[in-house]
Amino acid sequence: MNYFGHYFRISLFGESHGAQMGVIVDGCPPGLPLLPDDFMHDLQRRQSGNRGATARTETDVPCLASGLYNGHTTGAPIAILFENHDTCAADYAAFRDIPRPGHADFTATKKWKGFNDLRGGGHLSGRLTVLLVAAGVIAKKILAPVVIQAQLEEAGGQQTIAEAIDRAIAADDSIGGIIRCTAQQMPVGWGEPFFHSVESQISRLIFAIPGVNGIEFGDGFAASQRLGSARNDRFVATDGTTATNNAGGVNGGITNGNDLVFRVAVKPPASIAQPQQTLNITTGQMTDLVIAGRHDVCFALRLPVVVEAVTAIALADLKRAILPA
Repeated sequence: MNYFGHYFRISLFGESHGAQMGVIVDGCPPGLPLLPDDFMHDLQRRQSGNRGATARTETDVPCLASGLYNGHTTGAPIAILFENHDTCAADYAAFRDIPRPGHADFTATKKWKGFNDLRGGGHLSGRLTVLLVAAGVIAKKILAPVVIQAQLEEAGGQQTIAEAIDRAIAADDSIGGIIRCTAQQMPVGWGEPFFHSVESQISRLIFAIPGVNGIEFGDGFAASQRLGSARNDRFVATDGTTATNNAGGVNGGITNGNDLVFRVAVKPPASIAQPQQTLNITTGQMTDLVIAGRHDVCFALRLPVVVEAVTAIALADLKRAILPA
């Protein structure tokens, strides 16, 4: 089933090279000002064009098909559609027999018995992150005055990102990256212990982003190497403000009023220009695979706005749980 959320719910449909893709957003309160232009800033942040990104170009103009009237949300489900134009299906014809190493070609074909659309990765493509960004624009409006910001901190294991990308391009290879995200002006009390904790809700959506391999909140794995006396965040104000923020703004799965802080690890894109030895699953013979087409050298370059979007979606669901009216 392809949906997330209880009180603020999203559902995605479409494929990378299909005619249209879309997201349905349900649970948006009525009366929220919303126009097509409101989406464009974040949508443009996700688009290709920078060095290290795919050469595929799409206009990404949203069509708001329902849930709006006179520039405001009606309270009904909002359907947002996007058309695909810059497609090249021929680049993916061989991958049914020769699945790309590190990709979902093999698992998707087995799961859906060969009826799945492999073009551009089909429904599993990073292309569909445009839908997450669109839903995130609405979620950010619901969350105001909470402000969510994400940035790429490093790529290929170094902070000089442009140099890392140049080296990967020269080697016909790809690189991953680390994205840091912060949500400021967070209130106290969002989230539920255990199954609907802030961390579990955000993490579930973070892992919906293709290519994400890990997430850590606050000081994350480094906390395992520290003493409790050094790691504890001591209170300095009655509103819950702490002198440090090693917990990343969450205690017991509940927001504590400090900034929500986490980092996301993104793997290198699996489609690389280097020849690779792999298996032809039809013949059972090893073969050389050269992947044609247009692919990101560093998909992490375009993901900060997607991380912001899914964070906003998760938090909007938690906020609506507290304020369902």
